[in-house]
This record gives sequence, C-alpha cells and structure tokens, in this order.
Amino acid sequence: MPGYGRAAGVALLGLAGLLVEAEAVVTAGLSRFSLIGLPDAGLSEARDRVRAAVINSSIPWPQAALTVSLAPASLRKQGSSFDLAIAMAVLRADGKVRPEASGEPVYFAELGLDGSVRPVRGVLPAALAAVKAGYSAVCVAEANAREAAQIGGLRVVGVRTLRQAVAHANGEPVPEDPPPSDEPHLRPTGASSPSDAAAGPLSSKASASLAGPASSAALGSTSSTSLVSASASAFASAVRAEPDLADVLGQYEARLALEVSATGGHHLFLCGAPGSGKTMLAERLPGLLPPLDEEAALEVTAVHSLAGTLNPLEPLVTEPPFCAVHHSATAAALVGGGSSVLRPGAVSRAHRGVLFLDEAPEFGRAALDSLREPIESGEVVIARSCGMAAFPARFLLVAAANPCPCGRSMSTMGVCTCSPRARSAYLGRISGPLLDRIDLRVDVSPVGPSELLAAASGGQSGESTALVAERVRQARERASARLTGTPWQLNAQVPARYSRANWPLGNEALAGAEKALHSGVLTARGLDRVVRVAWTLADLSGRDRPSRVEVDTALGFRLAAMLPGNL
Repeated sequence: MPGYGRAAGVALLGLAGLLVEAEAVVTAGLSRFSLIGLPDAGLSEARDRVRAAVINSSIPWPQAALTVSLAPASLRKQGSSFDLAIAMAVLRADGKVRPEASGEPVYFAELGLDGSVRPVRGVLPAALAAVKAGYSAVCVAEANAREAAQIGGLRVVGVRTLRQAVAHANGEPVPEDPPPSDEPHLRPTGASSPSDAAAGPLSSKASASLAGPASSAALGSTSSTSLVSASASAFASAVRAEPDLADVLGQYEARLALEVSATGGHHLFLCGAPGSGKTMLAERLPGLLPPLDEEAALEVTAVHSLAGTLNPLEPLVTEPPFCAVHHSATAAALVGGGSSVLRPGAVSRAHRGVLFLDEAPEFGRAALDSLREPIESGEVVIARSCGMAAFPARFLLVAAANPCPCGRSMSTMGVCTCSPRARSAYLGRISGPLLDRIDLRVDVSPVGPSELLAAASGGQSGESTALVAERVRQARERASARLTGTPWQLNAQVPARYSRANWPLGNEALAGAEKALHSGVLTARGLDRVVRVAWTLADLSGRDRPSRVEVDTALGFRLAAMLPGNL
C-alpha cells in the first residue's frame, strides 16, 4: 500500500513480552506527527526523538501528515524502546526503506537526537518474546547485541546508528559509523559495521523451553562477532575476587549451617555481635551453590536485564547471584513495583541465588513481612493500574542481626547494658510467621583467641569453598536420586505429608524431637522443618535415612538459644 509501512517491536510487562506493530501512514496535508496506541509520556516524546534522529542521519523527513499507530491499541506502552521500530515504520511508509520482507527483525532500541542507537533494558526478555512470536532475528543497539545473542539460533543485528539500521534493512553496504563516545568499553576490535552476533552458549533447547513452543521453528544459524575487546574482558576477570570460605576463622557451627543451607535450600538466620563474621559467612554462601543450568541462567539474566543491573561485559549470568539489601529498603524495593513501568525487586534479583538482609531487625515490619509470600510461592505478582506482572523469586534468605540494640550481648569487647526486655523486643521486630519460615538459626560468637593466633602464625585455615561445594554437589545428587519422579529437587521443598508417607523416621531417631514436643518448645510445624533439615544432614553424611544424630543436630539449629519465640 503506497504511503504505508510497519515494523515490529516488543512491549514488556514484567518478564512477559508482547509483539507490537508500529504502523505508519503518510498522507497529504500539513506536516504533523501523530502517535496513537496508548503511549505513556516517555513514549509520546518519541515523536521528537525519531524526527531529530532521521534528520541528523541525513535522511529527508516526510513533509506530510504522518500517523503512527502502535497495535494492539488497547495495550498500554511504556518507555523508549519503540523508537527504532517507529523510525523504521515511518521511513518504510515514506519509501526510504524497502517493504517488509521475510526474515525482517524485531526492533528494540532507543534513538538519540544525533541518530545514534542507544541500549535499553529488557533486551533478553524482548528477544525471547520475538522468538515466541515466530521471528528469527532482532535488531538492537550494539551494546545490547551480546545480551540478545545468548538465545540459541536467534540472529542478532547490532547497530550503532539509524543509518546502519536503514542500510541493513535495504540490503545496502553498511556505513562505518564510529561507536558512541560514552561507551568506550564496548568498542569492537574489528569492523565497525553492524554485527550479526552469534548465538550464545545457551542451547536452542534451553531457549525454546523459556520462549515457548513457537520458538523451535524460528531458530536458525548465525555467524560470530566479538563486541568486547580482549583487554576489557581480561581486566574484568582480573578484578573479580571470589570470597572463599577458607577466609572464615573458626565458626564451625555457622560453616555447617552454610553447607546445610546450600544443600537443602534452607533459609538461614545468623545472630551475633558486630564483627563476629555474619556478613563474611553470608557472602560465601553463593560459592557453595552449583552453577546455574542453561534454563536458570537465561531466566536470571532476563531478570537482571529488566532491572538494569546486567553487566554488559558479562551478558549471561551463570553463577548464583548475591543481593545485599540496605535496611532502609521499602517493601516495594524488596518485592518490586513501579507506577508506570513495573521493575523487579531485590527478591527477584536474588532469584536462584542469595538474598542477604543485614541488620534484619532494623528493616520496616511491612518490608520484612512482604517476604513471606515469595518465600512460599517462589514468585512475586505485582498488580498496578498499568497492568499485572509476575517475577520469579526463588532465593535463599540469609538474615543477620545483632543480639540486642547495643550489640554487645554476645561480645567480649564490652558489657551489654540492654535489659532482657529490650533484647527480646529488639529481635521481636522480626515477626513470628517470617521467623517460622527460617529452618536454620545460628548464634555466631566472636572468633576465639586460639583461632586468631593460629591464623596470625600461618596456621592451617578452614576448608575452602571448592571443597565444601563438592560435598554440596554430591549431597544434592543423593537428594535428587531420592526425589526422582517428584516435582521437587531440594529437601526444603518437599511437603511434610509426602515425606511422612514415603520416608517415615523411627522412634529412636525422633527421641530428642519427642522431648521437645512434650516440653512445648517445638510445634508440629517446627517438627516438620526439623525433619527436612535432618534429611539434608543425612545426604551430606551419606546416610540412607536420618539417625538421631541428624535429627538432634537439626533440632539444635531450630532452637538457637539467642532467638526469642522458638517454634
């Protein structure tokens, strides 16, 4: 149709993407530019960005009445990621770009006033949505190309300017435009033309499992182009320092708790004086977790892409993330939210990894209690006027707290001046329902003089992260073999009813727990969680079934002396 053009973009609502058609019509009349289809304020400004980008790319702007519709019109659209799709639709309607043909990419990028193509958030989930809709290619900013290329078989066109995108669409020689001056770390080592980025390390099977059944037919072959200089990659690797468990002196009970937490997926509470090593311990927990498999890596990367926390030098997250939250964080900061654009919170950024809450009693009560639903369901559902979005949130919670307001209750460096009532009220800021969901509770005492002197004299340190992580891997394999044929992978996920019906424990193993039940310090729900931890301890020790040793050890973790309201 003369005077008509279109290009595909993606609207994101959470991690879910929906294809949007940018349709442009050029008609006779006074020069104007109308944008319809429920755009928000940021998207409405695309009219000025697109017009300036086209003119500054030495492409004539149509001197006519121009109307651009974003379909479906009933869906609210937000953000600047539609700029490139709108520009391509306008130029197609004006005859500057050839009509849409087979293999046309989905466009997902922002335009600068000078005609540059700028990176945006959420490229990976947008690329997944394109694959699900049957597209085999996407066109994004060069800075986002490596991220989109993690999807197996998807052809990724990375461009620096609008001129390059137009040349690529017309099948013409691509101009050698320089990279943006504000992104020197992304300058390629080779040619400066748009790059058809290679499919990343994720297989087509993993991509299809997340993108949906339509993706398998859309996957094709691609070529390989590096977008990051070797020196930049080497520098990034050199400055990365992985925390090692061997750095922790003493703390044998807390180290065991970390091992149990990593093996069975149990949440952990650390209570101790300032300087006793609570933060050191928490930071070393991700190193005990196994690396993310292909599907999990793609899922975690998509969350961080949407949150804007993805490292451009490492476009695929392959290790369990660690997210530490300041105690001033609100409930929205923890679980996610937003008035117009819904963003994932800390619980989703910690998905498949560790969420660390230092100084837990200092958090607001509403913020702490907002964690209860994600801990149980493994996801967060946010409803706002702009729509509803679901974010994954299956994480390991590590909460740390001082034993009292002054922090000296368990310290050897001073005398605590807090009354027993003040101590109880301080830890009581953590609600019982939240504390009940934490299986492992450990009192972290300051490191003793013998450990400190031994370390200072070059004595033998504790076990390394690599050694403990190998035990965790073997224990997880035992648990996985036992849970074969069930929907669960970790002991913390197994319902108590199923465990009692299929793997009952003998009276001898439960003797200590029976005494705790009769004395009233343990409830039926607490007993179920003790049994889960006991199974994890049995997997670590190589036993087929927990004995009294494992059950009593799990009971000790449940009834930490410094925590009020033990259940």
